[in-house]
Amino acid sequence: MKIDFNKIEPMTIPGMNNGTGTMSARMYNDDFYRIIPTAIHPGGSIGIHKQESGDDLNYIISGTGKAICNGIEEELKPGVIHICPKGSEHSIINTGEDDLVMLTIVVAK
Repeated sequence: MKIDFNKIEPMTIPGMNNGTGTMSARMYNDDFYRIIPTAIHPGGSIGIHKQESGDDLNYIISGTGKAICNGIEEELKPGVIHICPKGSEHSIINTGEDDLVMLTIVVAK
């Protein structure tokens, strides 16, 4: 299966899950996967929410941030993947001055 994100319209999402600021994303979604190249802009965050559809894998491409999963904070930087298992509560926060760019993959379980 090939997914061409160049053919998927970008969207700007303000305050994702009651977070702050904005993020930009191109989203692919089917019954098995949600794959989302994402940029959380400076000052932005994805608010705390319960991960219900499957494990959430966030691979950091550039920028800096932090993830909070079930109350545990972890630093995010390029080359790091943060995994938040299905059923957990989590948030991602851009702590830097540049976009926090990541590839998010949610695998349905």
